[in-house]
Formats: sequence, C-alpha cells, structure tokens
Amino acid sequence: MTTRTVEVNELKPGKFVVIDGAPCKILKITTAKPGKHGAAKARIEGIGILDNQKRSMVAPTDAKVEAPIIEKKSGQVLAFIGDNVQIMDLETYETIEIPKPDPEEIGGRLVEGGEVDYIEVMGQRKITRVK
Repeated sequence: MTTRTVEVNELKPGKFVVIDGAPCKILKITTAKPGKHGAAKARIEGIGILDNQKRSMVAPTDAKVEAPIIEKKSGQVLAFIGDNVQIMDLETYETIEIPKPDPEEIGGRLVEGGEVDYIEVMGQRKITRVK
C-alpha cells in the first residue's frame, strides 16, 4: 500500500497529496464558499516530489483524495551506471538503481562509497541528500 485516503479539509500546506497520479507537496490551498447548488470547493496547488513540476486540482472540501506514503531510507553509493546510481540500502542490504540527481538539488557531491538519504514513494525512488 503506497497511498492512504484523506479528506480534502484535513490537508494543509507542507503535507503531501496525489495530483494527476503524481505525489506532490502542497504549496497552497484556497477554498471557495458554498454556492446556491453546491458544496464548498478547494483548489490545491502542489509541486511534484519526484519531478518538481507544478500541478493543481479542484475538489469539494468533503471529498476523499489519496495521500502518498513516503519512506525515508539511507544507502551507500556502490557505482555509477550511465544516468543511474547503484545504491545499497543500509537496512536490508538490497542493491537498487536510482536515477542520478542534479548536483544543485541534493546539496552535495555523489562519490562511490559515500552515504545518501533517499525516499521511496509510490514505487519510485529519489536521492534527497548526500551525507
């Protein structure tokens, strides 16, 4: 299970939600008052966790939406294979490949043998920090 169900009125900026099938961090939420024939609506603006792309959605405040479950993990860099980085998870000792991030994004330089933090969300992985 990589997502859980939450109500729109429980969401706040800084939390996470799935917009258009992509996990996003909420930047801003605006609500409209209920009209003559409908319920109050919320406009949620977010930025993709994995691709940094802006997305938005509109939903009734009492609607249920998906929120991603984000797992934070640590790993050790084993090798560079083309545009990917081979990492060994420090808990399970599993070897995985993650796309190589931009150096400006992670705030450090990847080196073989170095440790990194990465996230796993909705079956995808991304390096977040170099230790």
